[in-house]
Amino acid sequence: MNSRADLLTRITQTPGQCGGRPCIRGMRIRVSDILEMLAENVSVSEILEDFPDLELEDIQACLLFAARRTDFPRLTA
Repeated sequence: MNSRADLLTRITQTPGQCGGRPCIRGMRIRVSDILEMLAENVSVSEILEDFPDLELEDIQACLLFAARRTDFPRLTA
């Protein structure tokens, strides 16, 4: 099992590639595309079938990346 830090290294952002949006391992597969497919109930196995260059850990990395982006402290008065 990969550590969280290892998983996050799978997410890359390269200026000029996909508009600088986060991608998976330098490929032109955007994190947002994978997340949208998951939200539309596309199974992990279907995604892996459709994108043979992807690995299960890439999908886990997308989920972890999204979780980290939404983890911000609440301000209370």
